Formats: sequence, structure tokens, C-alpha cells
Amino acid sequence: MNKPIIKDDPCVGDYVHYLESERNASGHTISSYLVDLGQFARTQWGAEAKPPYAWPDVDKFSARKFIVHCQKEAAVVTTVNRKLSSLRSFFKFLNREEHVTQNPFAGIISPKRGKPLPKVLTLQEVTRLLEAPQQVAVETLAGEPDAVKRLWLDYAASRDTAILEVLYSTGMRVSELAGMNESDIDMLASVVKVRGKGKKERLCLLGKPAVRAVQSSLEKRSALAGPFKRAGAAPVFVGHTGGRLTTRSVERLMKRYLIRANLDPRMSPHALRHSFATHLLDAGADLRSVQELLGHASLSTTQIYTHVTVERLKQVYNEAHPRA
Repeated sequence: MNKPIIKDDPCVGDYVHYLESERNASGHTISSYLVDLGQFARTQWGAEAKPPYAWPDVDKFSARKFIVHCQKEAAVVTTVNRKLSSLRSFFKFLNREEHVTQNPFAGIISPKRGKPLPKVLTLQEVTRLLEAPQQVAVETLAGEPDAVKRLWLDYAASRDTAILEVLYSTGMRVSELAGMNESDIDMLASVVKVRGKGKKERLCLLGKPAVRAVQSSLEKRSALAGPFKRAGAAPVFVGHTGGRLTTRSVERLMKRYLIRANLDPRMSPHALRHSFATHLLDAGADLRSVQELLGHASLSTTQIYTHVTVERLKQVYNEAHPRA
């Protein structure tokens, strides 16, 4: 209904002809331009206004007002930027054809895309995930008569529990976990030395459950025969051949346990790093300490987690406060 009205405007008609003849624009592209121009015309002159429109009267204040109007209508950033591009192109054409003396949309800065907040597990969801390997082990061991395979399955479950515990306990990256050697862990001090980005080393703290899980994993690995002999430089977590477990392998095993725990299987091991940081801040940890534990070079990188905690507080407030 709006398209014929906006096309009746002489300037818009000329612009459509230009798009068709010189730009060889598709019908879909032209329709999108007309929708955006029609919305601007209604916002600027009202829904009852008829063409021809006073395009020369449009100034930078009108342009900014329209962008604010679009944002208030909860349009996503990509949609607002598309509308801005449509109007910038239209007024560029009008300026070239001397219908207007300026392009009011030329100096308008496109809204930036907001960074999506990291996905964070709740404390209850983390617990369910950490318990999943042992639950799977109970089922698989019950149906396995072969003693050698049972040893491997028992180790694998213990190893996977340790992997998840360490990721959540330390907040380390999955690549840092895959690169861990036995010599990097000090069980008595409950710390592990990791090599992060730029080969920078830092100490990560291991909670008591993580220490117990790693010790159990290493003990059960010692009971395995063949290529699983341990040494100081040996990797902490190994696969079927005795070689170092890869980051891809960790991602695959976590997906298995996410499904078992009835959680989103699209989450990566990085979700445990996000959860680690968010839960620390929720409990009152200061931002600088969390920055050190995560190994962030800049405090601004760590600040994303403050936005997560604020969003969680807003959710709790909206659900619980009688006058929210």
C-alpha cells in the first residue's frame, strides 16, 4: 500500500529509474529502498502526507531524528544501518541531480554492533555438567565384560571429569588445558602453571574438587598398559593412543556431556571460562583479580563479565521486585 504512494514522488521515481537503468538493481533491492524511503517520509512528514515531498528541507537533525526513531522501535543494528545506507544513497543521487544542496545522511555515523554477551552456565548447570561423565561411566561399564576395556572406560570417565573440573576451577582456555604437562601441576600448593597467549606464563588456582579429580585421573592412567607410561613432561590428559588430547577432542567430549546434562550442545569449553569469571564476580571478587586469573592483558577485556552480572541482576530484579 505504501510503495505506490512513495513512488508517486517525482524524486523517488527518478531514483527508481536510476537504480533500474544504471545500477541494474534487482526488484528485491528496489523494494527494500522504497520501504526505507516510505518509512522516512512517514516519520518526517506524517502518515497522511502526500507526494511530492520537500526533500530539500531535510537536514542533519531530521536524519538523526529518524535514526533515533528506528532505534526506539527496537530495530536491530543491521536493520538501522541498512536504512541509513538506503537514505544516504538516495540523497547522494538527489544531490548529484541538484534536487538538494546537501546529503544530510552523509555525516551520520552508523551504529556499532553490540558485542553479544558470553553464554554462562548457572551453578546448578555447572554441577549437572560436572556429574555427567560419571553418570555415563556407570552405564557404559555395566555393559562391558572386557577387563582391559573396563580399565580404559574407567580412566576416560575420570579424565573427562578432571578436564571439566579444571576448566571450571581455573578458567583456563581449552588450548591451555590441552598443553598442560604433569610437571606444570603442584598438587600440594593447588596451582598449575599454564602458557597462555603470546607464550605468557601464569599460575591458575585449582580448587579441591579439581585437585582430587586430577589425582584420580592420573592414578587410573597409571593402571593402563602400553603407551600410557607417565613422566614429568608427559601430558596430563591423553587419548586412546597415549598421545596428548587435542582441543578438538575436548570440544567433542564436552558436547557429549552437555547433551547428557540436558544443556545446549552448541556451547564450547569456553563457556566454562565465561562461567568461572562471572561466578567469581557474582560472589564479590574484584575485577583486577579476575583479570589476573584469566590472563587478560587488558582490563577492558575482563569488563565484559561485569555486563553479564548486571544483566543477571536485572533479570532477578524484574522477576522478584513488586514494582519492577
